[in-house]
Amino acid sequence: MCGILAILNLDPSRTIPPDLRRQALAQARKLRHRGPDWSGVFSDEQAVLCHERLSIVDVEHGAQPLKDMRTGAVLAVNGEIYNHRDLQQGLKGEHDFQTGSDCEVILYLHDESPQDPAGFLNAMNGIFAFVLHDPARKSFLIARDPMGVVPLYVGWDRAEHLYVASELKALEGICERIKEFPPGHFMQGHAMDRGFQRYYAPAWAEPGFMPSDPYDPAKLRAALEAAVHRQLMCDVPYGVLISGGVDSSIIAAIAAKYSARRVEEDDASPAWWPRLHSFAIGLEGAPDLAPARKVADFIGSVHHEIHFTVQEGLDALSDVIQHLETFDITTIRASTPMYLLMRKIRAMGIKMVLSGEGADEIFGGYLYFHKAPDAKELHEETVRKLGKLHLYDCARANKASAAWGVEARVPFLDREFLDVAMMLDPAVKLPRNAQHPKPIEKWPLRKAFEGMIPDEVLWRQKEQFSDGVGYAWINALKATAEREISDGMLRGAAERFPVKTPETKEAYLYRQIFEQHFPSATAINCVPFERSVACSTGDRPQVGRGLPEHGGSIGKGRDGRAWGRVRAGVMIRAVHPTKQRRRHGFDFGTGTLERRNSRVVRIVSFKGAAKR
Repeated sequence: MCGILAILNLDPSRTIPPDLRRQALAQARKLRHRGPDWSGVFSDEQAVLCHERLSIVDVEHGAQPLKDMRTGAVLAVNGEIYNHRDLQQGLKGEHDFQTGSDCEVILYLHDESPQDPAGFLNAMNGIFAFVLHDPARKSFLIARDPMGVVPLYVGWDRAEHLYVASELKALEGICERIKEFPPGHFMQGHAMDRGFQRYYAPAWAEPGFMPSDPYDPAKLRAALEAAVHRQLMCDVPYGVLISGGVDSSIIAAIAAKYSARRVEEDDASPAWWPRLHSFAIGLEGAPDLAPARKVADFIGSVHHEIHFTVQEGLDALSDVIQHLETFDITTIRASTPMYLLMRKIRAMGIKMVLSGEGADEIFGGYLYFHKAPDAKELHEETVRKLGKLHLYDCARANKASAAWGVEARVPFLDREFLDVAMMLDPAVKLPRNAQHPKPIEKWPLRKAFEGMIPDEVLWRQKEQFSDGVGYAWINALKATAEREISDGMLRGAAERFPVKTPETKEAYLYRQIFEQHFPSATAINCVPFERSVACSTGDRPQVGRGLPEHGGSIGKGRDGRAWGRVRAGVMIRAVHPTKQRRRHGFDFGTGTLERRNSRVVRIVSFKGAAKR
């Protein structure tokens, strides 16, 4: 992953561009961990664009910002455009390509359609966040990929200059207002009154839409294999992450299938680095390590099992929160082992990894999906969760890896694969409909890849990453918070943190560390804060009490049918009544829970929501 920083809307009559250039360079320096290979800057009287490069494709010649030599347009990109060669072939006119970069084609797509970028943005298959400065038209274009795999923020200073940055930390202390740039949207300099304009609107996310494609395991398998094959576009050594679960194992197995040939040359020549390296991390004896080894042996990868200690994880907490830019408990728990792993990966010379994020959201892989009342509600819930991925799993994968100059790619979120998987009749995703000896989540995915990974992993039940690296990790975090945060401090949390008040000692600890790095109120507003029913966390409340047969309350609440995986022994993450909605993109839905003595005792109602 690269890092980008831009200052736009400059007015020479009231600003001094050279001063802003120096300021921009200082801000971009805070992003250099994302792109340690080279730094580039462009400035004129209208804009400053800075780029910190992680060289993955065209290592020798792809330095940025990139420039259209005919029009003068300048581009700074963080991302990969997997179908760049197809896009280049589809250009209507002749263009003077200066590099072999997969991103340069964006300049010429914009040149041929400057007024309506939605068309070419929807034609791009990739992960990206970019700023395109068009001095001839006195305009600019900012855009982010459909699912928000790559982070992007915008901000405004007191002079109303517009800032764009890959991470929040580059804007902290400079901007009075900061916002996350929403996934699947663009912004144009000559149409600022329209704000964020949505370009990504798949049919499967439309309110009330019910997919009906029949399940075809061969089609599903081919679509995911094509996504992985596309994302092996790489001119540097790469690897795969194997958590020990089915999702990452399938991605690793597909990568092994194609690793011997060079994707950029249509598999016509040997790969530059044909041995596939795989990586797993955990405490000594962690439950995920053994299945990860089995998968690596099965697919023939060179496997690296990394062990960390609880103390090493605790020592890294402040750095993790500073890099992840969050105080969300689950994100921090899961990000810390990943952050440590990425440092080892980079030390071995690996600059890109494939990961398995997204499958649980697509196929209803969390344990509470066992209680989905029907196919319609399951589909609505998968749409809701996909719409929130950029706030959690995508941010974790991207920022934890970028902290050490490693790029994480997520084939499950490939837009072409999404269109296949999300158009499936959701009835086939219901765990109780699985053609298996017992109900199991993600049956369509598992069935499609029979024989590709060991059966004991293929049919293994969901384990959250922060649990799978070792349960002692969660226990240590909670014990540390108990030791450092007193009962009195927690009682006064509402006074100390009146906005997004932490409700547990662990949450208080993370919020306290966060504000050491990001003291501004506008930074706090950029952090997601909600309570939701989820697959698991390290918390195990005694959910069985007060529930019919200890198996969960499935009745009807005022918001519709209640459902959730709340049987004893299954973990949940939910506390108070919430309503979380986004202004752009997907609606986040509502959830209501009953508490007694600070413990969740039953789900009163839960309603997944659709796109607004």
